[in-house]
Amino acid sequence: MRLARGSRLVVATHNPGKLAEMTALLAPYGIETLSAGALGLPEPEETAEDFEGNARLKACAAARGAGLPALADDSGFCVAALGGAPGVVSARWAGPGRDFSVAMARVEREMGNAADRRAWFISVLCLALPDGRATCFTGRVDGAVSFPPRGTHGFGYDPIFVPEGDRRTFGEMRPEEKEAISHRSRAFRAFAAACLSLP
Repeated sequence: MRLARGSRLVVATHNPGKLAEMTALLAPYGIETLSAGALGLPEPEETAEDFEGNARLKACAAARGAGLPALADDSGFCVAALGGAPGVVSARWAGPGRDFSVAMARVEREMGNAADRRAWFISVLCLALPDGRATCFTGRVDGAVSFPPRGTHGFGYDPIFVPEGDRRTFGEMRPEEKEAISHRSRAFRAFAAACLSLP
């Protein structure tokens, strides 16, 4: 399942932040990206119980709908004190308007005075072909929850996550700094090694 330079690839997301990150990561490999949103493809209901299952659902739906290879990401923010929540429903905690200030406030409220501040981001990338073949790649970054939110970079839960080895949140890091260590970048490196030609 290798993609040649010049290939067209559907990024199976309607999230502009994810699309921007994936487009930037794919650019050096000469891959032309199209978004599922721009193609008018519907977002499939994420009914799987884990990240890999949801990534596979989204990638396969986009590949079938567009008749092109499709790459989907399912990622989430997991908090130890909340039993791994919000996890696969991370986006839903932001509500229909995807207001992550609401989601971050809920994390803070539900954590209360919990001493355990451990948290992690997980990303699973799935590459699917129109014929139904699909393969997945996982990346994870560990760290801790920090309140109040800090920083204006990134998106989602970035302003409350401090990765191991740093004192800044993802929201305070420049995009290239976050990209070097993020869960999505780690998953992407595994995907690139298996499926892309060297830039």
